[in-house]
Amino acid sequence: MNEKDFAELSAGHALNALSPEDEQTYQQALAAHPEWEELVDADAHVAAFLAEGTGEEAPPADVRDRLLAQIGSLPQRMPVAPASTPEPVVEPEPELVVAGPPTEVVQAVQRRTWTRGLFALVASAALLVGIGWGVGSIMEQVRTPAQVQALEQIEAAPDAQSATGQFTDGGEAEVHWSPSLGKVVLTTDDAPSIADDRTFELWFVRGDEPIAAGTFDPSNDVTALLDGDFQPGDIIAITVEQAGGSPDGKPTTEPIVAIPTA
Repeated sequence: MNEKDFAELSAGHALNALSPEDEQTYQQALAAHPEWEELVDADAHVAAFLAEGTGEEAPPADVRDRLLAQIGSLPQRMPVAPASTPEPVVEPEPELVVAGPPTEVVQAVQRRTWTRGLFALVASAALLVGIGWGVGSIMEQVRTPAQVQALEQIEAAPDAQSATGQFTDGGEAEVHWSPSLGKVVLTTDDAPSIADDRTFELWFVRGDEPIAAGTFDPSNDVTALLDGDFQPGDIIAITVEQAGGSPDGKPTTEPIVAIPTA
């Protein structure tokens, strides 16, 4: 037996998929070639990964169904040579005689092909689950707006704080911040109506200095992440400015809400 044949048996052994005959052949070959132990260790690690590498979350049901369907398409029994029946003896022409391999050799090859196919199928299924969950997590992050992610991070921070303030027309806004993260998010569903050519602009008011912190458009449900460096004690203010924000970086109107973070 060469190393390639043994590698196929080793893969089947790692999956507990060998027939008793192949298992015996595997054990005898391993005893005769202890240097092949590295192949056994590698296959054992792969099998352990397939068993445990997908994590605690259950894979989607359709992955299981596809896997079972593919396994169902594989031969479920080892090939068995048909019983021999008496046949008339026919003298073949010498030039047409082709010697075929013995039946046991054919069976061994087919068994190993089945084992190798099963090993590849299980590995592919595990990879599919791993990639599927990995891509799903990445895509979920891509689909989640940055301001929503920031709000979630703030709320999970041990030093998370929040405060509310009233718009001049009576609506309410809330500011969420975390000094350790240096992030501030404003939320409201009470923003007043403004003209189409106007926008809301956010400000850090630090002492007497207003620092532009981004703009947001009117919406029924606002979640706005402030741009820039936040310092505890800043006042978070909103003004109504021309579309695109104040042209000179200074407020052109009085704040419609101001919320201290002290």
